[in-house]
Amino acid sequence: MASLKSKLSLTFAKYVAFKINKWATAPVETQHKVFRHLISSAKNTTFGIDHDFKGITTYNDFKQRVPIRDYEALKPYVEQILEGKSDVLWKGKPIYFAKTSGTTSGAKYIPITKESMPTHIKAARNAILMYINETGKTAFVDGKMIFLQGSPVLEEKKGIQFGRLSGIVAHYVPKYLQKNRMPTYKTNCIEDWETKVEAIVDETVDQNMTVISGIPSWVQMYFEKLMSKTGKPVGNIFKNFSLFIYGGVNFEPYRAKFERLIGRKVDSIELYPASEGFFAFQDKQREEGMLLQLNSGIFYEFVEAEKFYDKNPERIMINDVKLNVNYVMIISSTAGLWAYNIGDTVKFTSLQPYRVVVSGRIKHFISAFGEHVIGKEVEQAMQKAIAQSSATINEFTVAPQINPEQGLPYHEWFVEFETEPKDEKEFIEILDKALQEQNSYYLDLIKGKILRPLVITKVKKNGFQDYMKSIGKLGGQNKIPRLANDRKIADELRRLQLTK
Repeated sequence: MASLKSKLSLTFAKYVAFKINKWATAPVETQHKVFRHLISSAKNTTFGIDHDFKGITTYNDFKQRVPIRDYEALKPYVEQILEGKSDVLWKGKPIYFAKTSGTTSGAKYIPITKESMPTHIKAARNAILMYINETGKTAFVDGKMIFLQGSPVLEEKKGIQFGRLSGIVAHYVPKYLQKNRMPTYKTNCIEDWETKVEAIVDETVDQNMTVISGIPSWVQMYFEKLMSKTGKPVGNIFKNFSLFIYGGVNFEPYRAKFERLIGRKVDSIELYPASEGFFAFQDKQREEGMLLQLNSGIFYEFVEAEKFYDKNPERIMINDVKLNVNYVMIISSTAGLWAYNIGDTVKFTSLQPYRVVVSGRIKHFISAFGEHVIGKEVEQAMQKAIAQSSATINEFTVAPQINPEQGLPYHEWFVEFETEPKDEKEFIEILDKALQEQNSYYLDLIKGKILRPLVITKVKKNGFQDYMKSIGKLGGQNKIPRLANDRKIADELRRLQLTK
């Protein structure tokens, strides 16, 4: 018999789905409304005065006054806030700074304001409610839920708290979920990731876990430790486990491994959260892509990735985007970010409503020979090779090999196999062909004998975990870049003793 909580969740889910559909079917109007609110609210801030927000009445006015900027260009304003000043990027002071690891800037401090914080929580909640509304499944709300995340311990400086986004969000778990939430606060505060996962296993192994959430690579580590402790598949340990919620990376390369670890299929929901904002979530189980959050205090702009480094690349609003074009996503928000390049690239899979997939990072690509291979292409190639073989993988990354000891240059794929393919040569052929089919530049380089087909270098068991540990980024929200245009990661993986 359904519990009162599950009945209420179904009613609430219908209401939320109605509200979401209302703005999703009026996307341009919704974005214009957000735009006007942002400009009006920030016109008397330091940033607003510097960029003449009072003179902005149209999107073109905004583009002329506010250039695209990355963290380095935003940093002078952040430093003013760190010095104690108010009304710098947004009204008042931020309530948090989310600390992130920048690939080029060292530590970044991303402001989260009283107005922007609720949008992070509401979007995560709505993702689950949209799933309930679509499927009618509610039994999981009565079980235990785990969110593998960073420590909720925060620092405070000049009245502003600092921490990882996942740790900040941990303070906002709704009261009605507190009794269901795992692990305990004490365990969640453990800094060392391996120690923390062991403690989580001990706390959860005998619980009625129904929802498990986190970045796939770290959830995988949790599952493996559960199996090691019990000798049973995760689906047998948690008989009512029915929903996996994830974000941060594409799940598809991990899916086969997860099904083996769990022992059966479970439903999943993909999220697109970041310190800069909660941008999208999967709203339909059978539709590709995630619903872009157009009503969450974020104004979106897009620049074609291939033209991004041109002198004056064209910036467009949501109404001018096209399907399957690789865009750099630019945001302005109630957190006080203005024409801010978050570094991600996206592709639209639907324009009614607007749904996106994350295709990669604008700085994470391989174009050592002009091929401009992006993350989504290598992930789909790997997915195809796995589907057509007996292989399963734990992790992989790709780097160019420009100066091989002999022969033509090539792309080197570092792969940690869980189950190696029966025919490695065939696996490589499928992988390389799949990449050629997606990227015509790569195909031309192979055909023109500029590059030879890719080479796989096998990484020993837990080799990627060893790498992340060696750079102080084991666990939490950290993830391996899927590819790079240099060999920094590749050389470090080799140094950590790869198997060949």
